[in-house]
Amino acid sequence: MSAENPDLAIAQAATLEPITAIAERAGVPAEALVPYGTDKAKVDVRRMEPTGRTGRLVLVSAMSPTPAGEGKSTTTVGLADAFSLMGRRTMVALREPALGPIMGIKGGATGGGHAQVVPMEDINLHFTGDFHAIQIANNTLAALVDNHIQQGNALGIDPRRIQWKRVVDVNDRALRSIVIGLGGPAQGVPREDGFDIVVASEIMAVLCLAADLEDLQARIDRIVVGFSYDRAPVSVADLGVGGAITMLLKDALLPNLVQTLGGTPALVHGGPFANIAHGCNSLAATRLALSLADITVTEAGFGSDLGAEKFLDIKSRVGGLSPDAAVVVGTVRALKLHGGVAKADLEIEDVEAALRGTENLARHVENLRKFGIEPVIALNRFPSDTEAELEAVLDWAREQGFRAALSEVWARGGEGGRAVAEQVLAAIEEDVPDFHHLYDPEAGIEESLRTLAREVYGADDVVFEDRAPAQLRMLKRNGWDTLPVCVAKTQYSFSDDPAALGAPTGHVLHVRDLVPKIGAGFVVALTGAIMTMPGLPKEPAALRMGVTDAGESIGLF
Repeated sequence: MSAENPDLAIAQAATLEPITAIAERAGVPAEALVPYGTDKAKVDVRRMEPTGRTGRLVLVSAMSPTPAGEGKSTTTVGLADAFSLMGRRTMVALREPALGPIMGIKGGATGGGHAQVVPMEDINLHFTGDFHAIQIANNTLAALVDNHIQQGNALGIDPRRIQWKRVVDVNDRALRSIVIGLGGPAQGVPREDGFDIVVASEIMAVLCLAADLEDLQARIDRIVVGFSYDRAPVSVADLGVGGAITMLLKDALLPNLVQTLGGTPALVHGGPFANIAHGCNSLAATRLALSLADITVTEAGFGSDLGAEKFLDIKSRVGGLSPDAAVVVGTVRALKLHGGVAKADLEIEDVEAALRGTENLARHVENLRKFGIEPVIALNRFPSDTEAELEAVLDWAREQGFRAALSEVWARGGEGGRAVAEQVLAAIEEDVPDFHHLYDPEAGIEESLRTLAREVYGADDVVFEDRAPAQLRMLKRNGWDTLPVCVAKTQYSFSDDPAALGAPTGHVLHVRDLVPKIGAGFVVALTGAIMTMPGLPKEPAALRMGVTDAGESIGLF
């Protein structure tokens, strides 16, 4: 096994079951299975009869992420395998990884060690082509908008007020702001434009929130691409191209079936980032899993302030979901970073720093409690953790009245997740959830944001600056100010300042822009310096990647 890349080595050494066997185990009939080779497939839910089952839903979140790593996807997969080992009919529902962070710094999203979804290489690279379909659908719509303007502009679209950007699944800062249409009249109408990363596309959000093909087209038709010269919104329905865009996405809408290293059926579908989008896997996949399994384990990106909040306030609202339990993943390494230890010193035992960092972990637990859910803390073990540090954190959790257990799924797979699984089952059986959303969108965008700022981020107030005041007036003028709000915010802090670690209070949330995503059914609030097109680091992960003579990947993580 490669010491530099054990996750990839473990995945490549695994013997996978045929996807037909995984489908049979999951309860997917042969006629609904659309194989992509021997180890992955799509599931055509239109060919399935209703099962009448609605299983239990477990949501996995985490403390605020750090460069030390937390292992949320690893914990999610290992927990599902633990339930399977305990005889529970289980499925795991995850997001698809994006190539941008894989080639950049963050890596893939298939878990790690002995708690992975496989085939890891395929899932982390092109998989079944869903991201490519989303990218081409998005960019086809952009081309159709510009062609409409070039061919006479019957809708009177104002080129200065087009909000539909092109996308690419690469971290490419050079494309954030560009000018298109140069070169003379035959090349189009010159205007400012820009690229987002694919996961930030409204097409991604629409696909992840659509109930079925009919709902997908209805949402696409509602997408607002820009505004006319008299400032009236222009939608895809106005352009008359909703059918074409839906056609490009009809296969991408079908959930993808794979397996964990433990043989648990896994649905990996959709991939919005939680810091710039709503951060959850597709509603179609989650509903499918709930209809097939007694327990569905799913994750939401980053911490409770981002993915979990959006899962509970946006996805659950749209899909009528009600989680039965939740898990908050923490690590001693991340706790020590939040407790003031430098990254270079994380290998040195420091119990006091780990305990100082628990203020961050506690805030995430309390945030989930505000939704009426009593979460379980999964303390994800790293090799450098000492027994004194682990015991101190677990003792702290018990003293606070939190359910907590040690997770060793990276090293031991499902067996290492039994302690957490037992705590989750106890929570399901003993804690009666009183799930509710944190805010009522009918109160308006301003009040929704203030509620999130106070209750989730620990802020005192919200300040609307730059474009936000004008956008707020536009939202009210068009009747969009009562939509749910999707906050785009740094993942590293409860505030909009990535350097403010721990559990800051008394700060102000700075909202610089409000972007209506009418097809998705929410408004994106851009805060601080968050970007919808990330950049690559000084030494991107791509420098360490390659292939062997046998065609196996090197350096993928």
